[in-house]
Amino acid sequence: METTAQKYFHWGAIGSLVTLIVWCVLWETVLAPLKPGGSWLVLKAAPLLLPLYGVYKRDIYTLQWTSMMILLYFAEGVVRGWSDTGSLSAWLGWGEAAIVCVYFVCAVLYLRPYKRAAKKMARELLDKVKVNTVK
Repeated sequence: METTAQKYFHWGAIGSLVTLIVWCVLWETVLAPLKPGGSWLVLKAAPLLLPLYGVYKRDIYTLQWTSMMILLYFAEGVVRGWSDTGSLSAWLGWGEAAIVCVYFVCAVLYLRPYKRAAKKMARELLDKVKVNTVK
């Protein structure tokens, strides 16, 4: 059973993932592309489309691996925020890093009760194994 906080974290994860997809597409096509008229770097948004359905359906495994995969976008945002010469492009980089932080926090906080339950079940199973092997 999900708590109200978990529902907010789930919707925060979905919202930030969709925002990141739109952000990347707009950044590389309209706002500050590397080349005038857009660049092939817009394809960086394509891998973000793969987990979108799983995140929407609350798939635990998808939320787990995307919370790690999304850190690549964080690294890209920080590097481009720090090193891009165009001020708009730099701000877009920092914005990308901020959106990734929102997704990461929402995903981890949504998954926390499931992680606790898994640890509890593992502990109980180990206790049963210990009891059965001692006899």
